[in-house]
Amino acid sequence: MKKAVVLGAGGFIGSHLVKRLKSEGYWVRGVDLKAPEYSTTKADDFVIGDLRDVKVVNQVIDLNTDEVYQLAADMGGAGYIFTGDNDAHVMHNSGLINLHVVNECVKKKVGVVFYSSSACVYPERNQMDPDNPRCEESSVYPADPDSEYGWEKLFSERLYATFSRNHGLNAKVARFHNIFGPEGAWNNGKEKAPAAICRKVAAAPEGGVVEVWGDGKQTRSFLFIDDCLDAVRLLVKSDFSGPVNIGSEEMISINEFTKLVAEISGKKVVIKNIEGPTGVRGRSSDNRLVEEKLGWQPNNDLRSGVEKTYSWINSQVLQLG
Repeated sequence: MKKAVVLGAGGFIGSHLVKRLKSEGYWVRGVDLKAPEYSTTKADDFVIGDLRDVKVVNQVIDLNTDEVYQLAADMGGAGYIFTGDNDAHVMHNSGLINLHVVNECVKKKVGVVFYSSSACVYPERNQMDPDNPRCEESSVYPADPDSEYGWEKLFSERLYATFSRNHGLNAKVARFHNIFGPEGAWNNGKEKAPAAICRKVAAAPEGGVVEVWGDGKQTRSFLFIDDCLDAVRLLVKSDFSGPVNIGSEEMISINEFTKLVAEISGKKVVIKNIEGPTGVRGRSSDNRLVEEKLGWQPNNDLRSGVEKTYSWINSQVLQLG
């Protein structure tokens, strides 16, 4: 039985990854500051621990660990990342975790370590046109991410790459593009756009107002969680190291996304564009490299993913009354 350690297993993607690995027959240890909020973890062993502490990292990564999945990070949606108020925490906390993890994986001779980077590494200058963002993997340099979160992710990509070159670490790096689905943050200030909009629509009465940050013409692509996990597993089992995009090419404006959610809900709502942090004007995954190297493309279209996500968030809103 293979042994995997999922760092950040209390979070949205991490908790779903634990379920996937268990379904594939792995023994899994999950590690996080907290247990999953919306379901019971499927991990064989779940450690509540602070990965900024090197003693915790030493404890949870054993000598016989086959795979480590490093998803732990100080992160959130636009309201957390783009205000500037959390920049020092984001840089310090995430950087410290990755510095500990690479060292421990080399010391323990871990078979393979997966690192989840982000589309936020891409230069802001290539994402000013909402209709034609440029996010192919090679475009990341000269570097100019739009946030400190993106700068830390780019630093850590290079950290894993240097440990691979100098210490033989078998590291795989993927740049996630707006992963969404059920059981993710939706009302704690760290939720991302899909969950926030689903929440606003679910809470709105028929004919009610739904506020959207910015002019709503900014574009994004969103990838359903199941497709993300398919790509991660293919990358880990492949001979390719990355970095590689894991995302959707189905781009949509935030106003149009809000209309889609409203249509799925069966409600008519009024969109009100207000001031708020928005990030880059346009962002969508460029999947040419991931298709070439892994033969992967998403199985779920945007609508089907939103239907599942809205249904779950609506149930959460109803429970709160």
